[in-house]
Amino acid sequence: MSLVEEIEKRKTFGIISHPDAGKTTLTEKLLLFGGAIQTAGAVKSNKIKKHATSDFMEIEKQRGISVATSVMAFEYRDKKINILDTPGHKDFAEDTYRTLTAVDSAIVVIDVAKGVEEQTENLVRVCRTRSTPMIVFINKLDREGLDGFDLLDDVETKLGMTACPLSWPIGMGKRFQGVYNIYENKLRLFSAHGKQQQDDTIEITNLEDASLDELLGESAANELREEVETIREVYPQFEKSEYEKGQLNPVFFGSAINNFGVKEMLDCFVEIAPQPLPRETDVRMIEPTENKFTGFVFKIHANMDPKHRDRIAFMRICSGTFKRNTNYLHVRNEKKMKFSNPTMFMASKKNIVDDAFPGDIVGLYDAGNFKIGDALSEGEKIKFKGIPSFSPEQFRYINNADPMKSKQLNKGIDQLMDEGVAQLFTKLDSNRKIIGTVGALQFDVIQYRLENEYGAKCNYESLLMHKACWVRSKTPEALEELKSRRRNNLAIDKDGKLVYLAESAWTLQMAQENHPEVEFFTSSEF
Repeated sequence: MSLVEEIEKRKTFGIISHPDAGKTTLTEKLLLFGGAIQTAGAVKSNKIKKHATSDFMEIEKQRGISVATSVMAFEYRDKKINILDTPGHKDFAEDTYRTLTAVDSAIVVIDVAKGVEEQTENLVRVCRTRSTPMIVFINKLDREGLDGFDLLDDVETKLGMTACPLSWPIGMGKRFQGVYNIYENKLRLFSAHGKQQQDDTIEITNLEDASLDELLGESAANELREEVETIREVYPQFEKSEYEKGQLNPVFFGSAINNFGVKEMLDCFVEIAPQPLPRETDVRMIEPTENKFTGFVFKIHANMDPKHRDRIAFMRICSGTFKRNTNYLHVRNEKKMKFSNPTMFMASKKNIVDDAFPGDIVGLYDAGNFKIGDALSEGEKIKFKGIPSFSPEQFRYINNADPMKSKQLNKGIDQLMDEGVAQLFTKLDSNRKIIGTVGALQFDVIQYRLENEYGAKCNYESLLMHKACWVRSKTPEALEELKSRRRNNLAIDKDGKLVYLAESAWTLQMAQENHPEVEFFTSSEF
């Protein structure tokens, strides 16, 4: 198969939502349809030992939430689907933001009872700045929730989307009878058996058909006719080109836990979702169809298998063909590397691959060579754009709770920081280590993983801090003056970059006014 044919087969997307909207459950059901797993895991129930395929870290199983992006691949209708299931919890937003740099489209999951929530707004904003095509899946239709039209208004006003309903629910909660597939003119009746059979589908090309009244009852049939008529009058018709530009957003309704309405969305998704898209670098745009291989690391995960202490860098392939046991240039280190066992994932299950193509996510065993954002190429010196580290919002001193395990603690901190779950700052005046995170839950995750994966114990000391700002200056003298006058506020990040730790918005403002030749950045990508 040619490179172009391989590219046309691939669809790489992320699933994003507020916590508990049913995102991980939806991922499970997509994997079921692809034949990648045989039974869906219970994400929440402690009574059921089977856990969601995409939640494979021990702490995720205990808390019932996703705290790390999972990468999964399966085939469906001759397409190769790559899913990136992201954490919904805002404390893990940075991992999600970076993951969104590796996808070509996104599915946004919304809880029918709660509507659009805060974290969904934040993540959709990130997608919109990149014009990422998005499909909306309104979940949990088997429960009582908001009116369908109110939900569409929510999607348009809070998320700034242009909604285009391609399926529509018939009732809700106890009255839920199924969904009408506007995209294919098919009616699918709901039965809570958790399977979706072909014989549940009835083709109704004309909603005036009298058989609709027999199937749904006269009242529900008339309500459906009126609502679909309203949709056709009020909402725009689906245009694939508008969706691909991120300017039109198909909306589907369903119940992921009951495996209902998922197939309609998946069938439409494989038809309309974009194939791998070009990627911007500091030099030029990289087209997927170029013969020479390029890719970038968007995530690093230490201890995928704690028994083997393996550390894996997740790489998105952007162009050409990636081949096993072939030398490639690690651009930042300026050295050649080859990989004897590159892998593709079914959550924590891994298969070694001989070659991979644009859109694929490949895991590379890493002995500490990679950092997030690193590029690999066949020799061209490029840096992919849009993979920043953000300024943390919470800070704590980290202390060693077991002096006999200093080596393990340092190694653990080192490796976990490489994952990008948090950031490490070492103060210039005292050499004390500060961990900065986006949210408080990250501190628990770090503490848990240090103890369970590295055998090291730590405790934290609270620290009132407003912002960490990366600094640079065109004149060395200005930087030296900052170092001499503000040494108490300065630290070095893990990459050796100078960082100003501001105790309050006022101290940051004063530093900026007193050092006009120094620039302060809240993101490390400058």
